[in-house]
Amino acid sequence: MSTTPAPFTAADYRARMARAARAAADAGLAGVLVAPGPDLVHLTGYRPTAATERLTVLVLRDGRDPVLVVPTLEAPDAEQAAGAAALTLRDWTDGHDPYAVTAPLLVSDGRFAVSDNTWAMHLLGLQQLLPASSYVALTEALPMLRAVKDAHELERLAAAGAAADATYEEIIKVSFAGRRETEVAGDLADLLRQFGHSQVDFTVVGSGPNGANPHHEASDRTIDVGDMVVLDFGGLKHGYGSDTTRTVHVGEPSPAEQHIHDVVREAQEAGFAAVRPGVACQEVDRAAREIIEEAGYGDLFIHRTGHGIGVTTHEPPYMIEGEEQPLVPGMCFSVEPGIYLPGRFGVRIEDIVTVTDDGGRRLNNTDHAMAIVG
Repeated sequence: MSTTPAPFTAADYRARMARAARAAADAGLAGVLVAPGPDLVHLTGYRPTAATERLTVLVLRDGRDPVLVVPTLEAPDAEQAAGAAALTLRDWTDGHDPYAVTAPLLVSDGRFAVSDNTWAMHLLGLQQLLPASSYVALTEALPMLRAVKDAHELERLAAAGAAADATYEEIIKVSFAGRRETEVAGDLADLLRQFGHSQVDFTVVGSGPNGANPHHEASDRTIDVGDMVVLDFGGLKHGYGSDTTRTVHVGEPSPAEQHIHDVVREAQEAGFAAVRPGVACQEVDRAAREIIEEAGYGDLFIHRTGHGIGVTTHEPPYMIEGEEQPLVPGMCFSVEPGIYLPGRFGVRIEDIVTVTDDGGRRLNNTDHAMAIVG
């Protein structure tokens, strides 16, 4: 029976903010500036009802209390955030300079990591008052800030994965032949919500030649008997992401189609088997890619093997050649190799995986075999 996880506490958010400030100091930075978006939600539990032109920014500096600068009219909402007790609120009113309120909280000549979605006008406003200050993107300076999940976060990710699995088990019972991709995509969205998702981020339904486009959006194409169909869907449940892909076939597949699916299935298994602490992210990509290359389809595997997942469905770390970040217990990411034959069809199989103390654990557990649908 599904249960709602216990909410995060002010102590949880206090620890997260302290870790972020410490990580910045260890990286030689003066601190971290966080605008509304996933990083602010992760660090404070505060999600403004609307991101506007009014400055809202969390200032984190090692050894200093966190400060959240907010417009006065939004302060009551900020005070209700789960992490509000772990920080100081400083508000500003319309007609006053929000940068003059924020600048004294910074180091005048410091270098700060800034959340990626910070508005340029706010950064430029601070630079005007602090011309000796400098800034670097948060994902460049501290790419692993949200990468390692605690037990409570893993619980949420597992619940989201189970809901996506339940969605798949139901979608393969519906009719595909004679229906538009958009209709099946609508079914997927409805099922995700039925199984507890508060937000549906994507419902890819790529039938026949459309499956050869990894990020194809559902179209009005009518699905026909003989089509391979890529189903890639996910969103947020309890604030954490799901993302899974299975490839099904309308009617019996041809030997060639089955062979391609078997290769991808083997590659996905190889990628998962490579997951263990201390292994570089790129080794997961290499393990999956080697299978596909040996089968002669290397140039048809056209994307990275995986991406991190948490409060967003795509975030660091990335399973791609050149990423030498070692895997750490608690990291969560996708393993999703694919083969795409232009003008014909595509195949992708994807699970979310978390790193354990001695290997990896799948958070998606539906059958990898190619389901036959009607």
